Amino acid sequence: MYETMFSPVTLGKTSLKNRIIFAPTSMGLKDDEYKEKIRKIAAGGCGMIIIGDVPVLKHTLFGKSLYRKKGFAFYQELCQIAHRYDCRICAQLHQSDSNLKGMLKYIPGVLTKKISSDELRVLLNEQISALINEMPEWKVREITSSFGQAARLAVAAGFDMVQIHGDRMAGSFSSALFNQRKDCYGGTPENRARFAAEAVKSVRKALPEVSIDYKLAVRLENPDYGKAGILEEELPIFLPLLEEAGVNSYHVTLANHSHLTDTIPPASHQAFSGEGCFLPICDQVRRFTNLPITGVGGLTNPDFIEEQLASGRIQCAAMSRQLIADSDWPQKVKSGEKDKIHRCVRCNRECLGGIQAHRGVHCIYDHRNS
Repeated sequence: MYETMFSPVTLGKTSLKNRIIFAPTSMGLKDDEYKEKIRKIAAGGCGMIIIGDVPVLKHTLFGKSLYRKKGFAFYQELCQIAHRYDCRICAQLHQSDSNLKGMLKYIPGVLTKKISSDELRVLLNEQISALINEMPEWKVREITSSFGQAARLAVAAGFDMVQIHGDRMAGSFSSALFNQRKDCYGGTPENRARFAAEAVKSVRKALPEVSIDYKLAVRLENPDYGKAGILEEELPIFLPLLEEAGVNSYHVTLANHSHLTDTIPPASHQAFSGEGCFLPICDQVRRFTNLPITGVGGLTNPDFIEEQLASGRIQCAAMSRQLIADSDWPQKVKSGEKDKIHRCVRCNRECLGGIQAHRGVHCIYDHRNS
């Protein structure tokens, strides 16, 4: 039972012992607590952990820098922790699309609590277009080329492969909602794909043998979900360009920059309440590629996940909230103890709720286990 789930899989040239992946997650935890969380997830038996939001530029206000001694040592320790448990580890390389100048005017409202976190998110999204559209071409090329140098450092720190974050700045350049540039980076889908393709090419040039995963952020229309990323109808244009640039596999999900409860949907969500809620997007991606696809979105049920893997619908299953709820999910499934799993109920109280309240990502089960 669960033969497919616990069979090895190869992404590019990176082999995983099984097909369960910890999805990239912003935790908001102190370093020691974060490293212990990663240790538990690796010890729980998953095949790979993706470390989210690893900055590609030397100077960054968000995340730890690979270019700095302290940041490099931090990532190096995470790699050592994962490898101790025969778990592969992947660096999600990204560039933030936060418009810092545009954010300044909202600080008084946030401090006086006249602007809520949900309201702030909407206001900040409105500032993205200005950042994307006003950036000079030389700066765009400087950022895309930095993906290669960051990848070199990531591999030197011990990461087994890299993932290009197709949301954040890559997703905003890809999206016609944000990108109204008139140069080679805007207008047609081919031009809007250029930022992402250049980032991939930069990594491939720097490290010809490294495995490159791409977090493919897809936005939906009628009804609208997601703002960054690409439309399903643009997949036949974007995917060949990404693969020509050097992509080996895809991590498929809903695009961001709308409500957080769309990309991290609770069980009560009007459109994404079901198990494997984003897998229909994987079906659309499969029409235009033969590369391995990792599916994500409300995956908790071992039987359902095995069925999706065995059918070939997806090649890997990524989880965040479920492995936060129970890091031993893989071991319990493999040993026939699935009835002992702390199943994520998708309440979003201590995971999404924790990060929004600046407490960091936790789970309702943490209180029971303390």
